Amino acid sequence: MKQKTGLVMEGGAMRGLFTAGIIDVLMEQEIEADGVIGISAGATFGCNYLTKQIGRPLRYCVRFAKDPRFCSVSSLLTTGDMFGAKFCYETIPLELDIIDNETFVRQNVPFYVAATDVHTGRAVYHQCRDVISPAELDWIRASASMPLASQIVHAGDYELLDGGIADSIPLKYMEYKGYARNIVILTQPLGYLKQPNSTMPLVRTVYRDYPALIRAMERRHIVYNRQLEYIAAAEAEGRAFVIRPPRRLPVSHITHSAERMREVYAIGRQTALTVLPALRAFLAENE
Repeated sequence: MKQKTGLVMEGGAMRGLFTAGIIDVLMEQEIEADGVIGISAGATFGCNYLTKQIGRPLRYCVRFAKDPRFCSVSSLLTTGDMFGAKFCYETIPLELDIIDNETFVRQNVPFYVAATDVHTGRAVYHQCRDVISPAELDWIRASASMPLASQIVHAGDYELLDGGIADSIPLKYMEYKGYARNIVILTQPLGYLKQPNSTMPLVRTVYRDYPALIRAMERRHIVYNRQLEYIAAAEAEGRAFVIRPPRRLPVSHITHSAERMREVYAIGRQTALTVLPALRAFLAENE
């Protein structure tokens, strides 16, 4: 019996353009997954894997790199969101670089996102049925809403922030959902270990009414590093095929440099092409 294959995409803000380069190669090579999950930038960029819009994330990031509505301190000060919520999650996908919802729905492949419940500090998982309705866009936005740089997002019955707080790399969740083998795209190189959050004094002040969220953020580096250990074990056992940058990516969470965006995307493409034979061999097993 054929095993179901999942695709797991980590976040990382603009490091997510590395992921965008990888999924473009997967689309070009007609490599398809049976289920997909994205966290933060892995959700906002990763949904294009199911709309089959090769190049779209890089295209709109470059086009709006210096538009203050897209990402700016002025947006943070005036709207509460560094990445402008209305511009990024309404104007771009519905007007300026239209997302192909018809193709997304026609694929009929489960697409999950995760965000962090600010009241419990736990991950909340949601399957998006489309990528244009306000309700579903709220979930994608919630998954990518970085603490201190975003407003708390209301989606469904929840108040949410960045999914990476509670579950940065949801391989276990996909295995729980029945995806026995998974392609895992990371945005940090081999050997990376997350360090304690240096902004915790400010976090404790800003989110003083959300003690569970504070605890989750205090422990995030511990949880993340344990996830890396789990992923390494899954990789060694042949349950996961891990694609990671060959070196530290030349970008932080935010950049306004179109050249730097193209560079990160190109590293993703080249990495995908390099591992392509091994990936095909992984997918051929147990078919």
